[in-house]
Amino acid sequence: MTPAPDPRPAAPPLRARCPVTHLRHVGLAVPDLGRQVDFYAGAWGLTVVAEDSGIAFLAAEGSPESFVVRLRRAPERRLDLLSFGAADTAAVDALAARMLTCDVQVIGRPGPLRTPGGGHGFRFFDVDGRTVEVSADVAPRRRGPGEGRDAVPVSLSHLAVESPDIDRTRAWYERHLGLVPAGTLGSARTGEVAHFLEADRRRPALTVTRGPRTALHHVSFAMRGPDASARGSGRVARAGFRPTDASGPLPAGVRAAVRFLDPHGNTVEYTEGPAPLTGAPGPQTRGPSGRAATAVRGDGAAGAREPHPAPDRGCFIAPPV
Repeated sequence: MTPAPDPRPAAPPLRARCPVTHLRHVGLAVPDLGRQVDFYAGAWGLTVVAEDSGIAFLAAEGSPESFVVRLRRAPERRLDLLSFGAADTAAVDALAARMLTCDVQVIGRPGPLRTPGGGHGFRFFDVDGRTVEVSADVAPRRRGPGEGRDAVPVSLSHLAVESPDIDRTRAWYERHLGLVPAGTLGSARTGEVAHFLEADRRRPALTVTRGPRTALHHVSFAMRGPDASARGSGRVARAGFRPTDASGPLPAGVRAAVRFLDPHGNTVEYTEGPAPLTGAPGPQTRGPSGRAATAVRGDGAAGAREPHPAPDRGCFIAPPV
């Protein structure tokens, strides 16, 4: 006997229910807030758009985001949060409702955001204990007099985190945020060492690298091109910060990077933005998109030794603001 068809509509695919669109901003907590703000607003080329007691917000010229970096004073260095955008408030509310029925620790229900640009969002912990925010209806930033400077970051490119179980972390972001696998870095000798994940509109969003602990690996900022990257790197070097001599995984479409350590030891990089990949040395595999993911070093010069990322002290501890 043929069973009667189920009259209920099929559940929509995850990306239709949870349309995370892009990486919005990253939050860092540090003991010396003044020194950190001086670096990012000076040598690094971001713009301070708002400050309050113990906290500062910085934007990237060329980005419509109200801010791309949030800095907060805290006793210990930590990754405060990573923030993603969603299509609209309905998508935010639907994602929160779904997470409340799953094995996800939600920090707070959706509501108004009291940060530059406002908006509607909520926070939760990922599988490794990082604080994640998803928001929508954030007002775009009005461009300031710095618009048109071509040797400063134009946007936040992507964030790389370290995890002791990169497969578990990748699967969590695929399942709960709908991020799409974009490639894997590895070889027969090393095994898989990094996974690349994209958000909507094929934007690089998150790189998950293998490591002994949960940690921040690096924060990546897009420049307008190789000339802008070179001039920006020169400005950072003249301020007393030497490029690191480390290689590292880059998402597909990001051609080269130059990395530095900020005043508290976080690794930050300038990338040349989306561009055809070249034959850089190093192991690589191709992801579902068919594009290569490879490790390259952008500057080719000797620099400061990049330390192994420090363990994140903020795991499963929500920031106070």
